[in-house]
Amino acid sequence: MAHYAYVNEGNVVENVIVVNDNDEATINEWMPPKDPNGRWMKCSYNTHYGVYYDPATGQPAEDQSGVFRGTYPGYGSLYNDEHDIFHDPSPYPSWTLNPTTADWEAPIPMPDTGNAHAWDEDAYQADNTTGWVEQTDSPMATD
Repeated sequence: MAHYAYVNEGNVVENVIVVNDNDEATINEWMPPKDPNGRWMKCSYNTHYGVYYDPATGQPAEDQSGVFRGTYPGYGSLYNDEHDIFHDPSPYPSWTLNPTTADWEAPIPMPDTGNAHAWDEDAYQADNTTGWVEQTDSPMATD
């Protein structure tokens, strides 16, 4: 089986389908794009955030040559033409896309205090040496 994502002219994923291998070559004939700039693009069900997972074990495969287009897309995911990857929309304006992992990274690393943290974009914009706020009332917080 093969998986395909329908990407509209704005590079937003509108649908993901499973295609019988025998039908893969004719997908655009029996599922024509809805708009002139939309397209069906093959994606990998076993690729997540730049890692290929062995379908039999569900564990990262020893051979990572199966990594394909960043991550398995879902409705609302984005396709990045420059890096030929699918990825989620940016969670915050200051974060940058890592094209190897197809994931977003904060501009400063999260502190390693043993407590949970949340990103505060307003704090970062006011002082770009801050941004992570410790969640002391979180169930992950330690006493």
